[in-house]
Amino acid sequence: MPSLKKMSLFITSATVIALLLLWVGWQGDVAAALFSRLQDTMASSTGWLLILIMNAVLLFSLYLLFTPLARIRLGGPDARPEFSRLDWFGMLFAAGMGIGLLFYSVSEPLQHYASFGPYLDSDAATAQVSMEMTFLHWGLHPWGIYALVGLTLAFFHYNTGHRLSFEAPLRELLPPAWARRVGWVANMAAVIGTIFGITTSLGLGASQASAGIAELTGLDASLGLNLGVIGVVCALAMVSVLSGLGNGVRLLSKLNLIIAAGLMLFVLFAGQPLFIFKALGEHLGTYINDLPKLSTWNETYTGTQWQSQWTIFYWSWWISWSPFVGMFIAQVSRGRTIREYLLGVLFVPTLFNFLWMTVFGSNALFLELFENAGFAEIVTVAPNESLYRLLDYLPFSTFTTGVAVLVVLIFFVTSADSGALVVSTLTSNGNAPSWRQRFFWVAAVGLVTAFLLRAGGLDALQSAAIASGLPFGLLLLTFIPALRIALRRPYVRPDDHATPPRDAAANKPVDDPRN
Repeated sequence: MPSLKKMSLFITSATVIALLLLWVGWQGDVAAALFSRLQDTMASSTGWLLILIMNAVLLFSLYLLFTPLARIRLGGPDARPEFSRLDWFGMLFAAGMGIGLLFYSVSEPLQHYASFGPYLDSDAATAQVSMEMTFLHWGLHPWGIYALVGLTLAFFHYNTGHRLSFEAPLRELLPPAWARRVGWVANMAAVIGTIFGITTSLGLGASQASAGIAELTGLDASLGLNLGVIGVVCALAMVSVLSGLGNGVRLLSKLNLIIAAGLMLFVLFAGQPLFIFKALGEHLGTYINDLPKLSTWNETYTGTQWQSQWTIFYWSWWISWSPFVGMFIAQVSRGRTIREYLLGVLFVPTLFNFLWMTVFGSNALFLELFENAGFAEIVTVAPNESLYRLLDYLPFSTFTTGVAVLVVLIFFVTSADSGALVVSTLTSNGNAPSWRQRFFWVAAVGLVTAFLLRAGGLDALQSAAIASGLPFGLLLLTFIPALRIALRRPYVRPDDHATPPRDAAANKPVDDPRN
């Protein structure tokens, strides 16, 4: 039996989650108003700081990529990757973006198009800016955040022998007692933030999957259908997470990547392929050229609130997800050099996101610009149906809608199982979690999502999760000096459960890149 000390994080996190859920279910309107006001206040007063944090983290990740430190291997000189590159990319893709890619790939560019239209000279310029802002939100910055968290946790776990927790990097900067206390609080916040973040995303995915199922079957996209979708998906997630990383999670992530890529290629060639190829090159060029300006824009002289509703929302959302995604990436990245890790985590998913957003978003913009489809108005009215409305304009729409629903459902499963694996690892003090812990957290995700769909509290929890972005962002800033200090320390082969001594220069291997 685990000791009370080892169980304390699990008990405390579960209790806090239960109390918050009871409050949201009982006082849903009050909670929604409070968290929404907190989110708006933080966006307007600290949005500049979030922008600074996002840029600092990305610049540090790019800096590491071009230093000799990038030759260090996670797990030591003899470690080798557990997963193939395709499996690894599939898991990065499924955990890092998930359902959001399907939900926002059509709706976001069209909503930007509607917002910027009155302020720009032409429809063409409006469409270009719309895709440029979409690229900013789904490009290098979120993956820079994920890369730093994953690299920090992986290095301290595999190369120094610490357990997978947020306490380890803090030990480089704080006295052990303070690092233990602050790390415990960070671990609990990560558990709560992960559960609430996954819950809100699954609620979003349930509504999108239900809309597609309703279109295919003629059923109403009702609460009952949403709850049925959640029940089926969580049952599959239970099987996946109990099978472990090497079986269920890996196979589902790989399957999802293949099916999603197939859907994207169909939309590419059934839509406007020449237009898409031209648009992709143009979007990449403007993104690279304008990235310094876009990434530091603060609405300083305009007095507008657009950025708070979009860019600051995204930065807070990516940061609030970073404990979950970063720890998952750390768990699947042992054996890779830091350079391979950064190239894989920063650039491969970013380029895939750019291709995905261009294929779906630019095809929708083509319909708006050249076919007078009124697509922007359609998306504004029902954003969760925007993907299906695009597919209606292409051949075999019934079949492709079914494929899209399948992709949404698999994303649903991979988000639930990878999130449950991360939370159960944290609540097991960084050790390999038991099947009971994994079972409990998958069930908790499903029950929380179902409860909030019935009580109408998903918006409140989404606002609460986003408001947590700034505290986590400040924590991420401490990872930069902590990781820099640890990377320059001579390598010592760690024991399974012990932290290596600080004065270990004699054990530096011959092929250490810091020699």
